[in-house]
Amino acid sequence: MLEVKQVSKLYENQRGVHSIDFSMNRGEIVGFLGPNGAGKTTTMRMITGYLNPTHGSITIDGLSMADHPKKARQKIGYLPETPPLYPEMSVRAYLQFIADLRGIPGKEQKNRIGEVIERLGLQGRERQVIRGLSKGYKQRMGLAQAILHNPDLLVLDEPTSGLDPKQIIEIRQLIRELGENHTVLLSTHILPEINTLCNRVLIINQGRIVMDGHPDQLAHSMGETFEVSLEVKGPREAVLAELRGLPQVASVKPLAEESAAAAAAAASASAAPEPQPDADAPTNGGGAESQAEPEARPAESDGAEPPTVKVLVSAQDRADIREAIFYRMAELRYPILAMKKESLSLEDIFLKLTTNEPVDSAADHSDSADTDADDSEANQKEVSPHA
Repeated sequence: MLEVKQVSKLYENQRGVHSIDFSMNRGEIVGFLGPNGAGKTTTMRMITGYLNPTHGSITIDGLSMADHPKKARQKIGYLPETPPLYPEMSVRAYLQFIADLRGIPGKEQKNRIGEVIERLGLQGRERQVIRGLSKGYKQRMGLAQAILHNPDLLVLDEPTSGLDPKQIIEIRQLIRELGENHTVLLSTHILPEINTLCNRVLIINQGRIVMDGHPDQLAHSMGETFEVSLEVKGPREAVLAELRGLPQVASVKPLAEESAAAAAAAASASAAPEPQPDADAPTNGGGAESQAEPEARPAESDGAEPPTVKVLVSAQDRADIREAIFYRMAELRYPILAMKKESLSLEDIFLKLTTNEPVDSAADHSDSADTDADDSEANQKEVSPHA
C-alpha cells in the first residue's frame, strides 16, 4: 500500500532524514516513534505530498507521489498535529468545504458527511462555529476531514492529543476499525497507545529508521536475555538451589521485596531477647530437677505455611526456560504461585535507541520540537537533488 524507498530530505543548516526505507501493507496500523527533531513530521509530510524528498521515491497503492501527485493524494487522509480548521466556519459548512475539495460527488456528500458526524460523535454540533469548540472536539474535526473521502492510507500525527480519557478510548476504537480496511501510520508520544493499537512499530532517530518490528518482538530482536520472574512456595534455600541446578538457567537473583523480607526476618531473629530465668526458681540447691536441661520444644514453624520465594531467573542462550522450571518445581511439589516473562518495555527500548544521540553542530538549533523545526522550513534553504 505504501512504499518509501531510500527517501532523504536534506537542508544546508539543519539535519533532515536520510535513506528512510520501509513499506506498509493494507490493514496494518504502524506506530511511528522518535524523539523531538528526529524527522517524524518531515517524513509524514513527504508521504502526504506536502514536501518533496531530496532523494528517493514514495509510492501510494502503486502511484508515484512524484509522477501522479494528485491521484496519490486522493488516496491519503492526513491529520497533522494541529488540525487544519477554519475557526469562523460551522462544523457542517467546513465538512461541506472539505467534501468539495476532495471531489466527493454532490449526491454522495450529504450521506458521507452524516456518516462522519455520527462516527465522530459530532451530532448536535453541526451548526456550531468551530471557534467555539473545545480542543477535544477540534481534534475530532481534524479526524473528520481526514476520513471524509474514505482514503486508503491514513497518516495521523498525535490523533488523541487534547482528548479526555473517554474520548481517547473512542478515538482508539475508531482507529482500530479504520485499520481493518485501511492502512494507518500513527505518530504518537503516548507509548502505551502503540501497544494498544499497533501491530508494528517504526522508531526513527537522527533522521534514520533504527528499529522496525512487532512491539512484542522488539526486545528479542535487540538481543535481550530471556528472563522470568517467579514466585514459588517452598523452602528458600532448596528452591534457589534447584533453580540454579537447571542446565538451562544462567542465573537466579532474589527480587528486591524477597531480599528485604529475608533481611527483615534475619534482623528480627537476631533482635529476639534471650530467655530470662524465672525469678521464683531456686538458683542453688534446687535439687536434680532444678539442674535438668529444659525439655526441647518443637519449632514454631512446624505446621506453618511454607515461605514463598520470589526470584528473577535468567536463561542460557536466550532460551525459553518456563517449561523446565515448571516441571522441576512440580516434581518437587513446590507450587508456582506466579510466573511472568520479563522483557524490555517499549519505553525502555525507545530510550535505549534514542538517548545516545551525539550533538550535531549543524543541528544545534534543531533540538526543539519536531513540528517547530518543520514549521520553519520556509526559512531554510533546501539542498538541491542535483547539488
